Amino acid sequence: MSSDNQPVALPANQPRQFYRGGAAIAALRDEDVAGRGPEDWVASTTTQFGKAEAGLSRLPDGRLLRDAVAADPVSWLGSGHVAEFGADTALLVKLLDAGQRLPVHCHPSNAFAAEHFGCRHGKTEAWVVIGTSGPDPTVYLGFREDVPPDVVEGWVAGQDAAAMLAALNPVRVSPGDAVFVPAGVPHAIGEGVFIVELQQPTDFSITLEWRGFLDGPDAGHLGLGYDKALGCVERRAQDVEALVRRTRALTGASVDLLVPRAAPFFRADRLHVSGRAALEPSFAVLVVLEGAGAVGPVAVHRGSTVVVPHAAGEVEVIGDVVAVRCRPPRVSDLGS
Repeated sequence: MSSDNQPVALPANQPRQFYRGGAAIAALRDEDVAGRGPEDWVASTTTQFGKAEAGLSRLPDGRLLRDAVAADPVSWLGSGHVAEFGADTALLVKLLDAGQRLPVHCHPSNAFAAEHFGCRHGKTEAWVVIGTSGPDPTVYLGFREDVPPDVVEGWVAGQDAAAMLAALNPVRVSPGDAVFVPAGVPHAIGEGVFIVELQQPTDFSITLEWRGFLDGPDAGHLGLGYDKALGCVERRAQDVEALVRRTRALTGASVDLLVPRAAPFFRADRLHVSGRAALEPSFAVLVVLEGAGAVGPVAVHRGSTVVVPHAAGEVEVIGDVVAVRCRPPRVSDLGS
């Protein structure tokens, strides 16, 4: 049967990045870290900003997943999803291993992306923490207090990294934590944090803290100029408790990982399979964290990444497996 009707195991897909990392991905996959990068774009139909193909995943038969989905979207995504999104998975999944602190940055909303990039998707995202290292694994999420626009502009113009970071909410994280990051909310991921990242399928990033990370300011505003790009920044204070779920102690067959606000953008759950379990029909991306077994006809083990087409139907998972399952939003969750 063709790969468009059965789960498919995918190899690593690590386009070049501007920051250090990758050892945790190599360890998860039991691969040599040499030449690998800090991000693995899993089942990606999204390119890096301004690139023709970098970031796209290939199926084992050599086709780009993007092209396979475009050729048969209903098999891959299901008729309800196609009615809403067309041949668009509405999802990008990454493994991200922060070998250094990432810069303070944010992402556009749907409305901002539509106005300035002609794209229906902004870049709301979520981080499922699957590993940490070092003495203080921390992420930084949203401003602690409301910040006037001229203050943000001053920080960016002067590249005052200390002030930007101090203005954000520090959140200590450990495996099992899941963090929802709405579009516009400034954030940074600290050194030693290893995540499965779900996001809308774009590569739009407004980098507030470009010095020491990017070649210059022009690389940080996506060609808009900072006067316009900073219009996407959410300057209101954030209640981080409403954005974070701590799930490490939860061991049900399927553990919802994300806060309810994430539902219009994507879904994530952690599967705990001992013996066998049936998964309902859905386009899905699975990252196996522990154990070994099979997802349909595909043998899996720790570090396996699998894309499941909707046409595979009710897929059976066999063995002793812990995996993060990532899915697009239910069409019924999108609202008006």
